[in-house]
Amino acid sequence: MNRREFLFHSGGGLGGIALATLLGSESLLADTTRRPDGGLHHKPRAKRVVQLFMAGGASHLDLFDFKPELVKRHGQPSDFGEPVEAFQDGLGPWLRPVWDFKPYGQCGKPLSEVVAPLGAVVDEIAFVHNMVGKTGVHSQGTLLQTTGFDRPGFPGMGCWVSYGLGSLNENLPTFVVLPDHRGLASNGTKNWDSAFLPSHHQGTVIYPSDKTPIADLFPDERASFVTPASNQAGIELLARLNRVHAAERPGDDRLEARIRSYELAARMQLAAPEALDLTKEPAHVLKLYGLDHGQSSFPAEINAVEETEYFARKCLVARRLLERGVRFVQIWSGNDNGFPRRNWDSHEDVQRDHGPLAIGMARGAAALITDLKRLGLLDDTIVLWTTEFGRMPSSQGGKGRDHNPYCFTNWLAGGGIKGGISYGPSDDFGYKPADRKHPTQVYDIHATILHLLGIDHTRLTFRHNGIDRRLTDVHGHVLSDLLA
Repeated sequence: MNRREFLFHSGGGLGGIALATLLGSESLLADTTRRPDGGLHHKPRAKRVVQLFMAGGASHLDLFDFKPELVKRHGQPSDFGEPVEAFQDGLGPWLRPVWDFKPYGQCGKPLSEVVAPLGAVVDEIAFVHNMVGKTGVHSQGTLLQTTGFDRPGFPGMGCWVSYGLGSLNENLPTFVVLPDHRGLASNGTKNWDSAFLPSHHQGTVIYPSDKTPIADLFPDERASFVTPASNQAGIELLARLNRVHAAERPGDDRLEARIRSYELAARMQLAAPEALDLTKEPAHVLKLYGLDHGQSSFPAEINAVEETEYFARKCLVARRLLERGVRFVQIWSGNDNGFPRRNWDSHEDVQRDHGPLAIGMARGAAALITDLKRLGLLDDTIVLWTTEFGRMPSSQGGKGRDHNPYCFTNWLAGGGIKGGISYGPSDDFGYKPADRKHPTQVYDIHATILHLLGIDHTRLTFRHNGIDRRLTDVHGHVLSDLLA
């Protein structure tokens, strides 16, 4: 009798999964077991992560990284002191920040007026201004930030967290993705695919603004003949057929993931609607997120009010999921198609493209941090803001900026992060890190987050094609200066 037959004959279904858990989670962990205190390799500072991803390449120069030299030299011919390979030859005159900056918080951090709401929580945030990428191509830059590799075929960060730490709530997914309502960003589902990790670690997609936030969780409303009892019976029948099929095919984790997905879907039919029901939130919380004006009609020409509702709604849903035990929530702003642009890829006009998105992002992100702190969840929840690369200090077509993979900004808050600091300055123009020999890479961000979750990034591995793969590849070090 093989392993799957043993589990099936020992009870199957949830009983089999429970037995497998008691036997050591089927040896899924890399080289050790989880500690009683919730960590994997050491005592954790954080339990969960929310990642805010600005798809298209958000401009650090117009949001967070103030450069007086650009104000001084605005309109003068740009001179980088070296040959520059630009994505679309956007090497026009120097372009000052589109919006004015002023200091906020006790730390006195300068922020652009377009992200002014973040000023209320800036003392909780650590800004990393010397981020560098490997490419100016959207698809590769996005994958590098989401998976640690600039090519497809590798698990998303949320998948690694799910694989390493497991679930805090068996009735909800461990890793949830809240995409932009207008469509997916570069690479689509590859950004949260489990790749070679067991399939049940991939992200579950939820659209909070849609009439049906989770696809296929309930029978189609046109199928009136489907009753709750018959629906449950169908789920159980499919799961039983899959168990029989899996017992005859040991080693195929896709079948096991399918079984788990049916069982999780059955539990989610009760847990998910409650988690996504924002009507249970008090008026002061809806006001905090800017959601107190009623449901938007979603007009074709979207303004900052609608953008606030779109992004802030996802932030509030993320908070509700996190407090119910979801380990990793990924929130996206911007998609990969459409014009006028509804993403952060501002080649033509930074003010037009960044403006509404930035206002909505700042309102939602500030509310999320404030709300997590109010509930006592910020201490063990990491908030990560990122994008695939920044924008150039030179202009493109007068009002736009080209891609800049040579320097951009990430910021983090909560979960053991030291707030009110700026780490790793960029040069006077925001073109490259001030210290070019010691930039910060995405591997360092990933290593730091895993460390705060109780994971040694060098030891969380998965054997694939003869290689011990990990989120940080063969790179990365913990940014100790960011730790509280």
